Amino acid sequence: MTNTTEHLQWLKSCHANGVSLDLKELIYYRAKARLLDLTPKNKIKHKMAGQYLAPHKGRGMEFAEVRHYQPGDDIRSIDWRVTARTGQTHTKIYQEEKERPVFIFTDFSNTMLFGSQLLLKSVQAAHLSALVAWSASERGDRVGGLVFNQNQHLELKPSARGKAVLKLTHNLISNHQEALSIHGADTAQNANCFSENLKRLNQLAKPGSLIYLISDFCHLGSDQKNNEALKQLQMLSRHCELVACQISDPFETHLPEHNSIIKVDTGSSESSLPLMNKSFRKRFNDQAQAQLSNRITMLKKSGLHLFSFSSSSPIEQQIIGKA
Repeated sequence: MTNTTEHLQWLKSCHANGVSLDLKELIYYRAKARLLDLTPKNKIKHKMAGQYLAPHKGRGMEFAEVRHYQPGDDIRSIDWRVTARTGQTHTKIYQEEKERPVFIFTDFSNTMLFGSQLLLKSVQAAHLSALVAWSASERGDRVGGLVFNQNQHLELKPSARGKAVLKLTHNLISNHQEALSIHGADTAQNANCFSENLKRLNQLAKPGSLIYLISDFCHLGSDQKNNEALKQLQMLSRHCELVACQISDPFETHLPEHNSIIKVDTGSSESSLPLMNKSFRKRFNDQAQAQLSNRITMLKKSGLHLFSFSSSSPIEQQIIGKA
């Protein structure tokens, strides 16, 4: 991986090296929690789905309406401005805010263990997972997660406060360490780990949950008719709000010019790339862009919000205006 002086300084401030994970670099995002806005982007239509706002009116943080004062209303809720303007006593009504579970689905499968510049995609996924978790905790939501690599998954049921976030960060670190240790090893690997873990997520996530899916989605496949992962995503979107965060590396869609053949470990295989060959680079880039466009089309059909992030720059520099 290549790094500029600016990036090297950022890695030092973040306590990161771009390849392995450390607790300090995930705690670093606690101070960045307010970069994310986790308020619902759309109303979940499923009859079982909960929302942030309770359906009944009462005392709470979210203003709902002003109506005529009725016997028994709390006089502390009287709207004196409206009362003075109309000559009739009015009171403010609030909707009580409800917490909702925030699930973080983090992919450390083989294709995520790649990076050509600042970070491995898997490390960027962990950084974004930590940022979402700290943001949810700051808001008062319950945090849960499902972290998986090619051979193993770790589940965390939603719970409140910072302990849940710290538990998730430990899951991220241990699962990522195992992913690196088995990467390239001569062991049996599960080719269906992505869809299988989406199925687990369907079983874990309660209606009304906010779910962050953090992956490169390379295992989504191209067959829309017989695609188990796509079916699981569509099932999830019926009763939960889904935010897909697609992590990519610049090298995957745009090969740079080089004067020799280089070997690249893409996570699932090792390839030899003749970068001095202009026509090869064009064919590769065109094919990669077509695959990416197809993947994005499939994700959008699942009824989710889609955001794209690169592993080539710090996540806090990319998050403004997103997610």
